[in-house]
Amino acid sequence: MVRESYVVVHNIAKRHNVGTLARSATAFGVKELILVGRRDFNSFGSHGSTSHLPFRHFHSLSDARNFLKEKDCDICGVEITDSALPVNEHPFKRSTAFLLGNEGTGLSTKECEICDFFVYIPQYGCGTASLNVTVAASIVLHHFGVWAGFSERSRDGHKFIVAERPVKQGKYCTETEESIIQERKSRRENASNGFFDETRNAESTSSPLDTLFTEE
Repeated sequence: MVRESYVVVHNIAKRHNVGTLARSATAFGVKELILVGRRDFNSFGSHGSTSHLPFRHFHSLSDARNFLKEKDCDICGVEITDSALPVNEHPFKRSTAFLLGNEGTGLSTKECEICDFFVYIPQYGCGTASLNVTVAASIVLHHFGVWAGFSERSRDGHKFIVAERPVKQGKYCTETEESIIQERKSRRENASNGFFDETRNAESTSSPLDTLFTEE
């Protein structure tokens, strides 16, 4: 049985965290990174890994869930809940998508509702209440890779070998440079409270990063 992992990104507050998440996702063999809501993000911290990771976009959590269920994929919330299991016990059964919470507030009620189960990362020190979202993702994805039996990447000296950058298969961005600049200016002036806005009109314009996305 083929076991695959996905990362679902929704309501992450700090844009640069998505770039770092992409780097961890690439390192631990994630099949796709799924963005829900707004498409745009800051790739800072990705170190070029976004070229090796397929991105998929959905306008709502329900759409993302339907896609994952068609893949016979469990959805695992990374959150400390009453029913959460320690990730080091590897409570996985099949391909799994990991949904990570907002850095400050964790998973919302709506996000928890689409999850099939939850895992948490045991801590042994007393100095912090939780981990950075990208650190948590790295730990959880590594544990899944161990459980799934992913093959370790070959090494060269003190680092792992990076594959050749894939050839881009197509571009989906249809905006002009002027409209992109105007949209960015408008977003800065009307700084939203959160990173993603699930209520955003599905017909709204795309971002320059559409080149990364796989569409249904």
